[in-house]
Amino acid sequence: MPLLLLVDGSSYLYRAFHALPDLRNKAGEPTGAIYGVLNMLRRLESDYKADYKAVVFDAKGKTFRDDWYPEYKAHRPPMPPEMVSQIEPLHAAIQAAGWPLLMVDGVEADDVIGTLATKAAVDGIETLISTGDKDLTQLVNPLVRWYNTMSNELLDEAGVEAKFGVPPGKIVDYLALVGDTVDGVPGVAKCGPKTALKWLNQYGSLDEIVAHADQIGGVVGQNLRDHLGFLPLGRKLVTVACDLSNLPAPTSLVTTARDTDTLRELYTRYQFRSWLAEIDGPEAAAAVPPREGLAATPTAPAGAIAVSYETVLTWPQFEIWLNKIESAELTALDTETTSLDSFAARIVGISLSVKVGEACYIPLAHTAPGVADQLPREAVLARLKPWLEAVDRRKVLQNAKYDQHVFANHDIVLAGIAHDTMLQSYVLESDKGHDLGQLCSRHLGLETIAYEDLCGKGAKQIGFDQVDLERAATYAAEDADVTLRVHQALHPQFAGEQGLSYIYHELEMPARQVIWQIERNGILIDSSVLSRQSHEMGQKIMALEAQAYELAGQPFNLASPKQLAEILFEKQGLPVKKKTPSGGPSTDEEVLTELALDYPLPKLLLEHRSLSKLKGTYTDKLPRMVNQQTGRVHTHFSQAAVVTGRLASSDPNLQNIPVRSEEGRKIRTAFIAPAGSSIVSADYSQIELRIMAHLSGDERLLEAFAQGEDVHRATAGEIFGVTPLEVGPDQRRVAKSINFGLIYGMSAFGLARQLGLERSAAQTYIERYFNRYPGVARYMEEAREAARQTGYVETAFGRRLWFPDIRSSNGNRRQGAERAAINAPMQGTAADLIKMSMIAVQNWLEKSALQSRLVLQVHDELVLEVPDGELNEVRLHLPRLMGQVAELKVPLVVEVGVGANWEAAH
Repeated sequence: MPLLLLVDGSSYLYRAFHALPDLRNKAGEPTGAIYGVLNMLRRLESDYKADYKAVVFDAKGKTFRDDWYPEYKAHRPPMPPEMVSQIEPLHAAIQAAGWPLLMVDGVEADDVIGTLATKAAVDGIETLISTGDKDLTQLVNPLVRWYNTMSNELLDEAGVEAKFGVPPGKIVDYLALVGDTVDGVPGVAKCGPKTALKWLNQYGSLDEIVAHADQIGGVVGQNLRDHLGFLPLGRKLVTVACDLSNLPAPTSLVTTARDTDTLRELYTRYQFRSWLAEIDGPEAAAAVPPREGLAATPTAPAGAIAVSYETVLTWPQFEIWLNKIESAELTALDTETTSLDSFAARIVGISLSVKVGEACYIPLAHTAPGVADQLPREAVLARLKPWLEAVDRRKVLQNAKYDQHVFANHDIVLAGIAHDTMLQSYVLESDKGHDLGQLCSRHLGLETIAYEDLCGKGAKQIGFDQVDLERAATYAAEDADVTLRVHQALHPQFAGEQGLSYIYHELEMPARQVIWQIERNGILIDSSVLSRQSHEMGQKIMALEAQAYELAGQPFNLASPKQLAEILFEKQGLPVKKKTPSGGPSTDEEVLTELALDYPLPKLLLEHRSLSKLKGTYTDKLPRMVNQQTGRVHTHFSQAAVVTGRLASSDPNLQNIPVRSEEGRKIRTAFIAPAGSSIVSADYSQIELRIMAHLSGDERLLEAFAQGEDVHRATAGEIFGVTPLEVGPDQRRVAKSINFGLIYGMSAFGLARQLGLERSAAQTYIERYFNRYPGVARYMEEAREAARQTGYVETAFGRRLWFPDIRSSNGNRRQGAERAAINAPMQGTAADLIKMSMIAVQNWLEKSALQSRLVLQVHDELVLEVPDGELNEVRLHLPRLMGQVAELKVPLVVEVGVGANWEAAH
């Protein structure tokens, strides 16, 4: 269905002006509102591929509502001059960017939007209204949705009712009762939202409330009766006109070609460097200075945010800042270090901020030529240690886990971590980037100093300790300052969002501490085992190469896609399955897997690739990654990298060791427990299938789990019409493939390929499955529809998983997003559960004063290192702890294994 995107430009002009700091260019001209609105439009264009679109602004002068009611908007304060001066260049930039821009004399932007949306519906066009004005929710219907870009809130009819307590059709009645103070429309005195909803729920409409006004008691009842004469006009004033006659057809509102000359002029004038770089490249952008307030400077022009950044070089300065942070409710804290490796990093300096625009940098280990005398690092850390380790001294950091490791390297146990801006962003916008520069650009309209601007790139990059101290201090102090600002912008968004608030405060923040502890613990490996495996793999790889040469009839480089393509498709004449972007035949894994079903060489090549990857990634590399101080391997878990909430392991990646191959399982034998201890593995059993049962509520699936049945055997019985006892191995294999395949959105084609069946047979199996499990089919369709309506789906615990491609005009991307939307609530709920388990297990270990410790988290599994004396106690409590972290409609079953190494524990 075609999509019309209507942007309430007037609404976003006001919101951007008041939400963003007073940003200015070098001439002192305000730029914040321009930047905010243009940034919103760019985001909309990225998220919604509309067929028709327009930005609508209020025209100057009076409207028909002023004729009806002279007091309408009469008491609004005049528009600030700083806002007025940005309107003309904003309009020019919008039009130059290709957006149709509408202003109609005598009417408001709301009425233009209402009329266009109504006309579009008649033409079978879906409309998305982008605004911050709640009054426009009255327009929502099956073809019209309401979207607030700043809060990322998308409402359909059900969403409007959930938010306001009444459906869109009653929004006008609701507004007439409560009034609109912004527009000067009086409501019934002392009739707030609760009273208005109570009356509407009781009587059904404003007309019926009026008809029963004599029955409503109390002061507010009398106020209603006193207001009866105005209510018809009040309702008329808050009703959006949808019948204007002098507007263009929705289908005429098409994107025009970008006017790059005008955009270049505007971006240069207002110093939008990143956007200018998109037109003329980074060199042109570099010639334009950053906007005041974006780069830290104490000499901002009048009206801009004046920042005060101090370099602390003396003890009296230090004592002043120590007093500030000791008395502050919340302090932004950041470290500058010698390395991005959190275990190797040492502190170069510390930055602090307790107030927006005010920050300090305490240099401690700078080595640049001519650097001023610095305070001694160990002495400063000793003075700061009580504050750093105080639980009641609340701190906010960006990616706090890294700084926590850095302080631990100096024997400081950082505590009082109240907030982490990276995790705030991750919970609110899981599909976006979460580094500090991105957060500043997206939420503050700030372009911060880049690390590469100070230290350079690649081989010529210098350490932060070698950066000129004045520039380093500005950069570091800015980091603390903007961390505080980002927190102030993001944290209020959790208010009223119970699910998101729970995920952030009760799940991600406590899990962050456990993840830090797991990373700190590390895991022992037996390098001699890996060395032996590496040698064996090397021998197998050489043998495979010899076999490949024989099958090909000549030697060739197995790692060269070009040579491989020549051998497979030119010499051997194998069918080309897929092309590369350059037009050549593809030899990627998907192609080789398909060819391997019928030809021996592709099968051998896949085995060669697998072994080579295992050898290079694990058996050769892991021994070199042992920390020399701890004797252990310490993986890094990224907590804000995967949309579904799962952790991502890197350096080394211990989550992707293949367990279906013999060689992969052998690698896990090298992960060992120290003498007198064992490795314990606790793994949720069939967790995603159980979550599917919980989310879908399918009666047969719930019953199978409740009875403790083999769910694959039960499914096979349902599909093939036999009792579970009569199910054969092949039937169970089909059922298992369907159970797991449907979770990942597998089609009949995919199932047929996996099982080696005809597509029609696979389709028949899937249809039988849905006939026997209608709740699953219903859930899958509801998940798709929810994602299409809101742009996101939710886990069982309220985590939001965003899918920008769900409305993509590209069919493949849209279908991929729909498949992901089905699977994501299951993966996300599983991720939530394992984080709950991590928190519960760690809390129990600490409370019980046990020596056992968590050493890994892999998918749905926790791995512990347990002294032999605690083994029975840990084995007894793990299933209880993990099984009771949440109450689902099916039991959570945890399987516990014990062994001398990780593989033996399975």
